[in-house]
Amino acid sequence: MADLDDLRARWLRALLPARDGACLPEPYRYADALLRRWSEPQRRYHTVEHLTAVLDHIDTLQEYADDLAVVRLAAWFHDAVHLPERSANEERSARLAERALPEAGVGPEKTAEVARLVRLTVTHDPAGDDRNGQVLCDADLAVLAAPPAAYAAYTAAVRQEYHFVPDDAFRAGRAAVLRQLLGLPSLFRTPYGRRAWEATARYNLAGELEMLSPDAPPAP
Repeated sequence: MADLDDLRARWLRALLPARDGACLPEPYRYADALLRRWSEPQRRYHTVEHLTAVLDHIDTLQEYADDLAVVRLAAWFHDAVHLPERSANEERSARLAERALPEAGVGPEKTAEVARLVRLTVTHDPAGDDRNGQVLCDADLAVLAAPPAAYAAYTAAVRQEYHFVPDDAFRAGRAAVLRQLLGLPSLFRTPYGRRAWEATARYNLAGELEMLSPDAPPAP
């Protein structure tokens, strides 16, 4: 269970370094509004637990970021809008950041960078010199390198979020996502991610893709 008080404190660690000026709105109301979004009932994987995990992974990768506060803010917004039956959730999340962050006291350059990073999570394919993007994308994809039980729980939660999709359609769509990820030259772009997560993640993805094959045996 996520510690909401700890998350509110972590929001301050992200927001305050990115703010311009001193006389600004009370910051916790933005954290609380975002946490309400992350706690919506339709979520099974994209929950406050996922937010916590991404923030934890950013902490692990922080030495690689050019602007750590901005990357942390992007983590808070990257799935802030998540309606499984709709597309363009990342775009909607980026637009939410573009509205909320200026009101919270973040200047235009940092707001634009947060929104850019959120949009980058559509492809998880940052440029070679995009250090902020590499950290956020690696942190978001780190679940792919989870141990077997945790990876199985992740895939089950994703399926629950898309419970309204028929099995055949879900298997086809999920397989396409896995092939897209496996087709990337590297899933992880930071030195730590490549060293610690790449091999395990590819093993997990290949195993899941095999299980999604029409010839795979049914789950017990």
